[in-house]
Order: sequence, then C-alpha cells, then structure tokens
Amino acid sequence: MRRRSPVPPSPLPQRAGIDPVRLRMPTEAGHRTVGEFLAAHYAGGAGAPAIAELLRTGQVFGADGRARHAEDPYQPGGFLWFHRELPPEPPVPFPLRVVHRDPHLLVVDKPHFLATTPRGTHVTQTALARLRDELGLPELSPAHRLDRLTAGLVMFSVRPADRGAYQRLFQQKQVRKEYEAVAPYDPALALPRTVRSRIEKTRGVIAAVEVPGEPNAESLVELVGRRGGLGRYRLTPYTGRTHQLRVHMNALGIPILGDPVYPEVTDPAPDDYRRPLQLLARVLEFTDPVTGLAHRFTSGLRLAAWTDYDAWRADGG
Repeated sequence: MRRRSPVPPSPLPQRAGIDPVRLRMPTEAGHRTVGEFLAAHYAGGAGAPAIAELLRTGQVFGADGRARHAEDPYQPGGFLWFHRELPPEPPVPFPLRVVHRDPHLLVVDKPHFLATTPRGTHVTQTALARLRDELGLPELSPAHRLDRLTAGLVMFSVRPADRGAYQRLFQQKQVRKEYEAVAPYDPALALPRTVRSRIEKTRGVIAAVEVPGEPNAESLVELVGRRGGLGRYRLTPYTGRTHQLRVHMNALGIPILGDPVYPEVTDPAPDDYRRPLQLLARVLEFTDPVTGLAHRFTSGLRLAAWTDYDAWRADGG
C-alpha cells in the first residue's frame, strides 16, 4: 500500500483562533490548473464564487508560502491553504476565566451561550477560538465538550502530544463530573435517586428522547438546597449521552430553569442572553495522565436563579 506523504506545515497563521482550510489535490485527478480543480471541488456550492475571488486576489497559498492563482498548474498530491470569509457573529459578552494553566493542561470556566468548539453558525465566538487567540495558544484542543447553553468547567490540552491522553480520560470514564442545577422543588419527589433510561437523539432534531430498551444513560440526582418553590440540585452523570441531565430532570417532572428545549422547544433569539439555562458544570476530578497529579477543579461561576432569583426573573427568567 502506498503511503501518503506527510502533511507540510500550514503557510498561514490562524485567524481569530481559526485554522485555515487545507485541501489536498488528489494524485489521480485530471485537472490542468489550480483554478480547474477548485472550480470542480466547489461546483454547485455556495462557496464557488468565494473561492474564485480568493484565487483572483492571491489569497490561496501552497506549501511554499507563495500565492496560487487560477492559471497555475495543477500539482497532484499538493496542498492548498486559504481562510474562508466568515460571516459576522454577535459577540458573546461574557468572559472566559482561567481556572488552571500549566504546560500541558488548561481548564477554564465557560460562560453560558458560548459554544466549546466551532460548529454551524458559531465559529469565532467559541471557547476554543477565543482562547487560542486571547492566550496565544494556537495548538490548543478540547479534551471534551460542554453544551453551548451550559456554563462551567471545560478542559483543553495545550500540546498536540498530550491531546489523546486527556481525551481518553473522558472516553474511559476516568473523570468524576459534578453539575449543579436550579429547578422546581417537588416535595413528593423522593431524592436522592439514580435515574436510568435509554436516551436517543436523531441527527438534525434538537431534542433527545427517552425510548424503551436497555438503559444507556445514568444520573444521580440529589437535592442540596431549597428556597420556596425552587430546588438546588447536585447532578452526577455516570454516562455522557447528549442532553442527559436535562432529559433526566425533565423526566422527573422538574425541568431545569431556562431550558429552551425541555419540556417544550422554544426559539429564543441567538443574542438573547436574558434566560440562561440554570445548569453548571461545577466539579472535575481526575488524576492527570501526563503529570500524575491529582486534580479537583471547582467552578467559580454561580447560577443566577439561585443567587438572585428576583433579578433573574426580571431579566426574562
């Protein structure tokens, strides 16, 4: 089997924490020029006019750092780099707080409404892009992900060489995770209890659902405080299904405050920050696979509905 040649380093730096697009020109393609290849690659797509303009203005580059133009000869197996023009994104007006930083590991407190990694319409306004840009850490990568609507602790590996070790911590369930939530208080609900169910999520459908079958999701739910009709809950997930804690709390009849999906899907404006989901990734505890140190990190964030319920309601909660 023929081995592919190694990928050369990018001739372009990141832009706002986002890597340039990299394309490899296939060895078997029968194109005569770079322009022909890119026109065929983006044929019929929305990106075709944009890539033609990038070629025209000298913003497509080869491994040697020189701009490539439409009439330049096709190079089988060669690489091209360019930056896409990204649509403007409304800034998420909340800071990322560094909880821990060493040569291998970065732990931050992610605010509500900020995605962990670029996806869909959220690209530069993500924790990964902002941290790369603000801290000057271009090789930063996530060890795990936290929902855009959930606040709290997120871990990143600083060096590519350590990425796999930190990601395996989560894949092998070697991280103890603890969440905090604010939801209605139900005196008839016996707690603590462990909730087990089968959760499935269809691609393209926003809400996950519980279905009959062998359980694949398990969460411990504990009541740790009460104020009038509200409860403060400690949630310990033993598995990591999409929206698991939100689904389980809704199934108990105490959906988490500010949830735009459970029990009913609503459609808040993407820049409406008045009603944050009252769910916080509060604790991460593990043994560092690179340094061997025992870590326990605790979020410094607080849930607004618990600390100041009147103000939270006045803001739309």
